[in-house]
Amino acid sequence: MLAGCGTVTAPLLLLDAASMYFRAFFGVPDTLTAPDGTPVNAVRGFTDMVARVLTDRRPSRVVACLDLDWRPAFRVKALPSYKTHRLAGGGPPGAEIVPDRLAVQVPILLDVLAAAGIATAGATGYEADDVIGTLVATEDTDPVEVVSGDRDLLQVVREKPTPVRVVYIGRGLAKAEVMGPAEVAAKYGLPVKRAGELYAELAMLRGDPSDGLPGVPGVGEKTAASVVSKFDSWAELQGAVTDTSDRRLTAPVRNKLAAAAEYLGVIEPVVRVAKDAPVRMSRPDVVPSTPADPDRLEELSERWGLSGSVDRLRAAISPDDAG
Repeated sequence: MLAGCGTVTAPLLLLDAASMYFRAFFGVPDTLTAPDGTPVNAVRGFTDMVARVLTDRRPSRVVACLDLDWRPAFRVKALPSYKTHRLAGGGPPGAEIVPDRLAVQVPILLDVLAAAGIATAGATGYEADDVIGTLVATEDTDPVEVVSGDRDLLQVVREKPTPVRVVYIGRGLAKAEVMGPAEVAAKYGLPVKRAGELYAELAMLRGDPSDGLPGVPGVGEKTAASVVSKFDSWAELQGAVTDTSDRRLTAPVRNKLAAAAEYLGVIEPVVRVAKDAPVRMSRPDVVPSTPADPDRLEELSERWGLSGSVDRLRAAISPDDAG
């Protein structure tokens, strides 16, 4: 039985690729280089992470979800401060600050995934979170497990029509937490019913400096959780801000929300993941039983000095052939 899913059905595993390779880059020494001196710490760390989750979670399907637009226009239009602190001042307009020693590695790790036969998916004009949100929204067959170090994705947890869990790796893969509605509810003081949606609403009120979300001044996480838990929808909460007869809001909280009315009116599409992004897949999402292009995978392994990591990936997708 798969931990956190409550079912013997093998899951669809959705990898938040950028979250994972950024974590690998900063978690593995960048003194690890290929024979030609190119840094490969992120490639090796990311490949090892993929091998580990494939081994631990034993999915039947897997997709590495990509950021094709890390700062989508529709979010910037709604909230101009969205991720402004991540903009590269000396780069092209709209470019994200990505360390040079990481940027050179992203094409390599994508080559490794392609040669191994692991599907990637992206959507023009959308973030990886939206790719994940759309794949979750359209999945009605298998349980889903989302691997990410981004708390924003806790909003996708659910029980029906198929269970969705987030394998949260914010403290590293070795300390991964499997989060479903019950766990999100317990951690953030929310009702189990609508726990995922409520987490997104909590985040709207609380804000998130890492994404340039100001939140509502004077409303912290506990207050935000208490407020959103009293309503059945975001629209209902917004209506209560102007309805002084609605006793679910205290006067001090109502005043704070009313002062932030403009922000509250635009923040929902910024925080909620899209469920209808035009996702394009590189290949079918079935976990390959053997590498799609073994010669290419071996070539990449030798060229970039990835033998240990690639061997572990091979063993993860072809466990019967390991050793």
